[in-house]
Amino acid sequence: MKTAYELAMERLSKNAPTKKTSTEQKQQLAELDSKYAAKIAEREIFLQSERRKAAQKADFEAMEKLEKELVSDRKSLHAELEEKKEKVRNQS
Repeated sequence: MKTAYELAMERLSKNAPTKKTSTEQKQQLAELDSKYAAKIAEREIFLQSERRKAAQKADFEAMEKLEKELVSDRKSLHAELEEKKEKVRNQS
């Protein structure tokens, strides 16, 4: 007797079969992950140093603005990464 999970997975695979990624695609995805991890780290380092400068001046508004900028940059870089990964996945 199959569990509800197994039945749901069968229905899902009928509606949207999973695609296998090739070795080349896996390599491209890994390169994208590495590249964007470096971009995010670079941005974090820069903004953390700016935050420290603002903290030394006791400029709490600037610190908050920099924190929001960091969160925004992370989100946009993650979105950009996922968009590029999806293009690689959809290559035939």
